[in-house]
Amino acid sequence: MIEMLEAGAEAGADALGPAALLASIRSARSAEDAAAAEQLDLAARWADLHPPESIHSAASFTVAGCEHEEPIAGPGTPLVAEFCVAELGTVLGITSVSAKKLIGHALELRHRLPRLWAQVHAGSVPAWRARAVAEITIHSTPALTVEAARFVDAQVAAVAGKIGPAQLDRLVAETIKRYDLATVDPAADPEDGYLHVDPRHVTIHDENVHFAGTVRLEAEIDLADGLDVHQALAHGAATQKALGSELPLDARRAKALGDLARTQTALDLHDSAGGRLASDSAGGRVAGEERAGVSRPDLPAAREVVLHAHFDASLSGDTTAFAPTGRLEEGQRLLLLDQLRSWCRDSRTQITVEPVIDLNQEKSAPGYEIPDRIREHVVLRDRTCVFPFCGRPARGCDVDHVIEYDHDAEAEGRPQPGPTETENLGALCRFHHRLKTHSAWRYDMVTPGIFEWTSPHGHRYRRDHTGTTALDPPDPGPPRIPPPRR
Repeated sequence: MIEMLEAGAEAGADALGPAALLASIRSARSAEDAAAAEQLDLAARWADLHPPESIHSAASFTVAGCEHEEPIAGPGTPLVAEFCVAELGTVLGITSVSAKKLIGHALELRHRLPRLWAQVHAGSVPAWRARAVAEITIHSTPALTVEAARFVDAQVAAVAGKIGPAQLDRLVAETIKRYDLATVDPAADPEDGYLHVDPRHVTIHDENVHFAGTVRLEAEIDLADGLDVHQALAHGAATQKALGSELPLDARRAKALGDLARTQTALDLHDSAGGRLASDSAGGRVAGEERAGVSRPDLPAAREVVLHAHFDASLSGDTTAFAPTGRLEEGQRLLLLDQLRSWCRDSRTQITVEPVIDLNQEKSAPGYEIPDRIREHVVLRDRTCVFPFCGRPARGCDVDHVIEYDHDAEAEGRPQPGPTETENLGALCRFHHRLKTHSAWRYDMVTPGIFEWTSPHGHRYRRDHTGTTALDPPDPGPPRIPPPRR
């Protein structure tokens, strides 16, 4: 019967003409936009139910590589309890960071961009476009006041949200100048819980590693420093070309930046005796005498970057054969063996081979402290933070006792309920470690590497190396009947 219904639906779709198909597509898009608008409204109402006890327990964004935090929405919006975002994120199947953005955008639109908010719910502006505007006004530097945000709202609403990213950037810059925000003293308001944001930064997006083994780098630096970096990259690229590199200019500039990080030890033009080094025109990298078999113990290792690569290997007599593809922990990406070989051949790289760890063998230790061998076992087994939908690499996470360690058990002659052993340890990023410790979220390890979580409202999730699966969500109750339109 089901197969007959599916066949009938397919036949009905095939019977539609071009005009009817286009009308159906437009209708589906309208329904999608309406659902996204309702989701924004519900996210804002969820935030209303969870005010923080103080500004120190309010949700915020931690900026990588910086000492300050950014609020999830601009000045004039209500604060939101830090831990409430996790349950919203898991229900939607997204990370806690994405849930923060959703709530922040909803509050920014409702409180600081009310015209755009109204247009979203009227169906004249799609939610994704309004959220793009909110993202800019939330993280503007310096921060937009309520009046400045309303000015941006009026300008954007006048064109029904059709403004593009470049136009929006210019509009925000004009607003900052119009309201003289650049001269505002960031220390003028001692009650402000967020530090002033200096625009300078250098961010390496190492959580998004390209298949080619590259990462994006983004920076905002002083003009003079920028000109110096530009000159250094131009000089490095020209030197590589003079030494025989056949790589394109952009690739040579990228390699020159890496040489700067190593103080150009990979591109020294003369050895200690004053002799010219050989060049490698195919790879674009200058080879030292050690490439020709001459050892140089007087020179330090030029590259000390730590990467964790995992490859399957088989033994055939005295020969070890590695699989052509493996997994790189940094970025959780596929890695080719040839890529790893090229990195290890380059620039007097220091290579350390760690012993193989049998993940099927349980390990334990007395006391509360976690030895390195057990920590490494947990990192390799869990790979990422084990909270539902979180993808932070386990190597940068805390190792948590699933069942809490009782520090008084030994002194009182009781058995230890939460021993330090691999079957009672899990990797949790700092946010979700604090969430587990200070909120009603609970989890258990059903088997090594498989965790079951229960949220404060009874939603259950299983987390293993394949990802997150929702388990028996609670009954949501009767369907909500929307109020009649007036």
